[in-house]
Amino acid sequence: MFNPLLTKLERHGPLSEEEKRVIRQITARTVIFQPHEDIVPEGSTPSHSSLILSGFAIRNNHSPDGRRQITAFHIPGDFADLHSFLLRPIDDGVAALTTCTVATVQHIDLKEITKTYPYLTRVLWFSTLIDAAVHRAWITTLGRMEARQRLAHFMCELHDRLASVGMAKDGEFELPITQEELGDAFGISTVHVNRMLQDLRTDGLITSHGRTLIINDLERLRHQAQYKPDYLHVDQPIERD
Repeated sequence: MFNPLLTKLERHGPLSEEEKRVIRQITARTVIFQPHEDIVPEGSTPSHSSLILSGFAIRNNHSPDGRRQITAFHIPGDFADLHSFLLRPIDDGVAALTTCTVATVQHIDLKEITKTYPYLTRVLWFSTLIDAAVHRAWITTLGRMEARQRLAHFMCELHDRLASVGMAKDGEFELPITQEELGDAFGISTVHVNRMLQDLRTDGLITSHGRTLIINDLERLRHQAQYKPDYLHVDQPIERD
């Protein structure tokens, strides 16, 4: 069975058969969540970390008056809350955008990995560092880019993240994210999101068919977004010894 976490981790170096067995074992217990259902309630203290195996999810916080800020979009192969292994309670929540199959990786199993499998420990730690790098990139776009650039930058980023687990090809990928959700992520109104998407379409940069997005000219979109994918470290090797 396809395991997107294995695909993602092996981009940084081959895993041993024993390490692959461990990953398959700890991700074998799964739960299906429906759209908009909480995967990890905000402020909770889970005994497991949630790995997205299929579908799209968000990480979010709510202000005291109930307004939502989306802080991450998660795709297959992403641990949505690996930080909950050590942070208790967590200060955010995770919810399904689409129907999601989620592996519930028990913290007791993660603890055993840190004791027994140093290389796996490093590659899992690496994934949390990438999460932090994505957050820094988002902060930069929010603070220093106009709305059109923010959306273009996100499309480039999502394309590369999906491509790393075999879910984007020739600039085409699933984008099951509403304009309201994009607005909640990038601090702009739904009306403004719609206007900027129309602008990108008019310029011939993107085409959309239902939930499928096609980037017609990836290099031009990257140039306009000032997008450099280095912060994703998609193929950075991780030393075993």
